[in-house]
Amino acid sequence: MHSIPESEYLKRLSVLASIMEKRNLGGVFLSNPTNIKYFSGMVYIQTERPAGLFVTRNAEVYFMGPRLEEEHSMLLSSVISNSYSYFDYPGKVHPFKQFVKWIRELIGNKVLGLDNPYIYPSIYGFKGIPVSEIMYEENILDIGSSLYDLRRTKSEIEQQVIRESAKWANYAHRLLQEYTRPGLFDFQIAHKASSDATLAAMNAFGRDAQPPIRYPMDVVAGFRGQVGTHSYYPHALSINRPIKKDDLLGTGADGNIDGYHVEIERNIFVGKVTTQMRRYHGIMVEMQQAAISALNVGSKFSDIDRVVNSFAKLNDVSQLLLHHSGHCIGLEGHESPFFDVGDDSVIRENMVFTVEPGLYIPKLGGFRHSDTIIMHKDGPEVITYYPRDIDDLIVV
Repeated sequence: MHSIPESEYLKRLSVLASIMEKRNLGGVFLSNPTNIKYFSGMVYIQTERPAGLFVTRNAEVYFMGPRLEEEHSMLLSSVISNSYSYFDYPGKVHPFKQFVKWIRELIGNKVLGLDNPYIYPSIYGFKGIPVSEIMYEENILDIGSSLYDLRRTKSEIEQQVIRESAKWANYAHRLLQEYTRPGLFDFQIAHKASSDATLAAMNAFGRDAQPPIRYPMDVVAGFRGQVGTHSYYPHALSINRPIKKDDLLGTGADGNIDGYHVEIERNIFVGKVTTQMRRYHGIMVEMQQAAISALNVGSKFSDIDRVVNSFAKLNDVSQLLLHHSGHCIGLEGHESPFFDVGDDSVIRENMVFTVEPGLYIPKLGGFRHSDTIIMHKDGPEVITYYPRDIDDLIVV
């Protein structure tokens, strides 16, 4: 399966309606674009023009936002039944006042649930109005954490889409490695691999169908500037020089099918692999495997990070760690909980996460592999199957 069907969105709305009934809410206003996608399938690009979905207690869904987005938003989701729109921001009447007016028309003075206590983030020069100035505090309830918790475990349909995303991420990464050559810039290789992989996915899904690919290059692979010794920086930017012979590269790929992310990260070696590179790469792979082997339903996320830290200490590389060992993933590239000593959340069945401990050596580079994993009752399922052995990661 490569997209979420309408039936899945209807189930989610039914769960949301149950939350409203339990908390005695008249309705819920969603402005977080991830929540909007989760409950309706609609993809909304936030600008200075505030928008959201209003869901009534009987699970009717209304778009509320700028007129220029109204028709498009209705087209993107089959579960949106109606809409309210204002002309543009800032307008004669602030959009927040419009939202409150429309909501009151639908639910009167019943309590309203919000996924964002500020209603809408201040971006692109947008200025909001304090909620207390337009609504009584006793008439609103922040339910953002409850909605986030719904997304922490993935349904069987979501897992199928995530596996599809993993398949295309693996393919994009294969192209990335095949296209890598000394003398080319990292962005040249990344653009070609991502473009070719995305086109292949679109052809496979059928161009006449509603595409699960929302953006021009959703299936992506690249280097993020982690070229040569610059791979030492976990979140580098382009270094504006071509790849050279004997460079160590840090790579990454994501399938992002119907908005669901996965993560593959690998080291690629261009030409000669030194003894030092082999040593650190080997330690990193063993460290990642130790973390994966420790995954169990009921264990704590912090336990996995402690396994990594203990392994690093045993191998005298603790000083080369720069970050925790992984994170959950889904409609966002990073989701909580995190594999961090400070996160005692419990690993649950049907969670999806990455495991990605890394070692970073000044003047040599960074060594990190990341794999995406679905957690089952009987153990972890690693769905990103790209080779991890060093000899499979050499570009001659």
